[in-house]
Amino acid sequence: MLGTWINTGTVIAGSLIGLAVGDRLPERIRRSILTALGLVTLGIGVQMTLRGTRLFLIIGSLIAGGILGEWIGIERALERFAAWLQARVRIGASGRFVQGFVTASLLFCVGPMTVVGAIEDGVTGDASLLVTKSVMDGLAAMALSATTGIGVLFAAGTVLVVQGPLTLLGGALSSLTEPAVLDQFSAVGGLIILGLGIRLLGLKEIPIANYLPALVIVAAGALWL
Repeated sequence: MLGTWINTGTVIAGSLIGLAVGDRLPERIRRSILTALGLVTLGIGVQMTLRGTRLFLIIGSLIAGGILGEWIGIERALERFAAWLQARVRIGASGRFVQGFVTASLLFCVGPMTVVGAIEDGVTGDASLLVTKSVMDGLAAMALSATTGIGVLFAAGTVLVVQGPLTLLGGALSSLTEPAVLDQFSAVGGLIILGLGIRLLGLKEIPIANYLPALVIVAAGALWL
């Protein structure tokens, strides 16, 4: 789990740097940083989405996943957990804490680098992909924490909780790294990242977390169909 520990550490380090700098920046600069992060997120989402080749599977998975996530109430549950966490630590404004935690958790954990990197680390001991992801996440944590606050720091726990089991179960999940599966997974993940970018830019408040079941559905569909 070396890669996951490194990734968790860079998110913590980036968040601390962003928090140290953020309060010293004028509001217009912080808005500019958040806009830049939103645009970069949109670009990453588009790049990931274009990898998809099975359009009907991707669309069907996203619709089914959105319905399932809305029925379960994943977004509300994640926000309630973030609010509970903020109340326990009693640091930062509640709204900003929830926004930072939810946004960072999704940004750091939705994508092919999370899955492939964690599985490679578990199966072969090669953590190079997660190290690359760690650098990217650290920079994103720096920018996001400077604008949304300390909630981003606690998203390091989400990285550990998501990537850790993927690494430990690497052998059993190795089929997810096959191109036929990974490309469809990336496409759905890219659409979720696109929605996150739209939310970061303040264009529309999309309940992105509710679409997370689509990742499981598209992976299962690509494996069996």
